[in-house]
Amino acid sequence: MPPGGGKGMSTLALNIRMHGKRAVIIGGGAVALRKLRTLLAAGASVRVVAVHSCPDIVDMENSGVIDIKHGHYDASDLDGAFLAIAATDDFKVNQQVCADARTRSILVSVADNPGAGDCTFPALLQQGDLEIAVSTSGRCPTFAVDVRNYIAKHIGHEYGVILDQLSVEREKLLTNGSSSTYNTRVLRSRAVDLLAELTERKDMLP
Repeated sequence: MPPGGGKGMSTLALNIRMHGKRAVIIGGGAVALRKLRTLLAAGASVRVVAVHSCPDIVDMENSGVIDIKHGHYDASDLDGAFLAIAATDDFKVNQQVCADARTRSILVSVADNPGAGDCTFPALLQQGDLEIAVSTSGRCPTFAVDVRNYIAKHIGHEYGVILDQLSVEREKLLTNGSSSTYNTRVLRSRAVDLLAELTERKDMLP
């Protein structure tokens, strides 16, 4: 079977709280920059290891947002890491990062060979605290982006507002000590009403 022609391996869809956790990105180009921005938005503490870094990454270092090691990768660069990202343009270096991370029981993502790592980055649509992640298990990331963009045409910022409303009502129900079954029924009913109101408003637009 040709490379990439088989089915992707089963993966676990999981949201990880990255606040304060160390992520190390090996590489300083456009791919590394995309991963860096995603990790910073999630609250991770990020270190970049690269011989050369793009201007945007250097600007982040100068502003104190990240730490950069200007030089070649060494296994010790992964010390204290929770997550490693292999994002260089050198296949052998990426392989080495993956192997070193595995030896140290560190989660690793390999940009040029998603199937070699433990995890991949989904295409993410975020409306407020509502997050919709689209993944192809690394088989075709560009298609995940296309699907995410399609969903974005139908799921606007209003859905984030609805989530805020439902969250407030959920807190009130929890404070009242209602049973979980009752809370679920009430919230689902309220969500249906809010979504129906949203649909009606959209239908009324010229």
